[in-house]
Amino acid sequence: MMLHNWFEKHVLLRMTALSIGIHCLTAVTSWAADEPHASEALPGGAATSKRSVLNRNAFSHASGNLGFAKEFDFKIGNAVFRKLWVSSPASTKSSDGLGPLFNARSCQRCHLKDGRGHPPSSNWPEDNAISMIMKLSIPPQSDVERSAIANGRIAAVPEPTYGHQLQDTAIQGHAGEGRIHISYRERRMTLAGGEVVSLRVPRYRIADLGYGALHPATMMSPRIAPPMTGLGLLEAIEEADIRSGADPGDQNQDGVSGKASDVWSHSSNRMVLGRFGWKAAKGSVAEQTAAAFSGDMGLSTKLHPAPYGECSVRQDKCRQAPNGAGADQAEVSAELMRLVVFYSRNLAVPARRDIDAPDVIRGRKIFRETGCAACHTPSFATGPSTVSPHLSGQRIWPYTNLLLHDMGEGLADHRPEGRATGLEWRTPPLWGIGLTKTVSGHTFFLHDGRARFLKEAILWHGGEAKKSRDQFMQLDKAERERLIAFVNSL
Repeated sequence: MMLHNWFEKHVLLRMTALSIGIHCLTAVTSWAADEPHASEALPGGAATSKRSVLNRNAFSHASGNLGFAKEFDFKIGNAVFRKLWVSSPASTKSSDGLGPLFNARSCQRCHLKDGRGHPPSSNWPEDNAISMIMKLSIPPQSDVERSAIANGRIAAVPEPTYGHQLQDTAIQGHAGEGRIHISYRERRMTLAGGEVVSLRVPRYRIADLGYGALHPATMMSPRIAPPMTGLGLLEAIEEADIRSGADPGDQNQDGVSGKASDVWSHSSNRMVLGRFGWKAAKGSVAEQTAAAFSGDMGLSTKLHPAPYGECSVRQDKCRQAPNGAGADQAEVSAELMRLVVFYSRNLAVPARRDIDAPDVIRGRKIFRETGCAACHTPSFATGPSTVSPHLSGQRIWPYTNLLLHDMGEGLADHRPEGRATGLEWRTPPLWGIGLTKTVSGHTFFLHDGRARFLKEAILWHGGEAKKSRDQFMQLDKAERERLIAFVNSL
């Protein structure tokens, strides 16, 4: 089925998705077909964004099937997501409690227009790392710590002074912990046909340490903020469907293993399947949100009740600073937390573009033939959801399996986190990736933004993805551009 005049058919496709719901799932033809199925045009099913005008706000619209009554919660959640928090004490009791150490004053500051963050264009003071954080940890130092990691109670041992994350900013009267310093060297790769691509190889260090030296065994992992679209849909995929794609022993001998990330849930007090974050370290949108409030802004929630955020026992002044905890003993009240989580779950995936363009259709076939779909699983069905019933029963096209994969030495951070080794990363969703420039104003990809374009991101793939990377390199230039055209249409 060719989708000519896509926007003329947009409404019809949405009505179809709404009317047949989960019953449409068995009707979807194999992704191995040469032409796209109609459902691919709405990657979020009936929850796909209704907006056909694609501008900087393309990632900021509500689920297309949210319902009028719930749009108010979405808009208020957006306001909380964007608001600037202030230090305590303050007259604005619902907005104080920032820090004392933090990375940003609002969620929006990192997730620019609900999209992808970027590395700084230069080092401090010429630029800041507002949408990049630096994760920190050390190897376990005792049997107690080794046991806690083994049973999942902790994902990593914090650096003794600076904790799990470097906070480069502080409220008045306190010192920031340090500044991320990045230097690059270029590494050239030659592709079939003689095309030469230069890759940026980053080197990281922390400058201007504010509280003394780092532990000599400190492991660092830089991360840019990932895009926010489709989180509720990913949360609604049934656990069994995700686990069914894991093949940790590579039993089928295709060179691609993939393993599930089992993580500790503070809300349910048990191990759950990790789905969110660069190493799938969080199992729900709520857990991810609470961790960001604590680590990025120093704000307490019910799940992370410490009012001083990441301040370590070696940072006494920070721990003794005034806090903004309210009647429920949290700086982010249960209602504000609910609204931000609701907003985050319902940021809609935009509709596909150019889905019936010849180069895109050919690129889709190349994507399959080169093995990209082995990790970037095209499609899932969402299961029953009590927290987001309107997201249930949707055929979605996220292009991820949400599993951990060894991506090779080139992308390794050598910092284990939970079940993820220092070589492993979660397969990131690809939906919306072609709108990165439109929304965020840049085309920096991968966990630390080292890739300046999609082509560079592909060429950084190694480990389990090396075979697919090598096949991409052997394509002629026109075929490489067609594959990229397909990815940009997602």
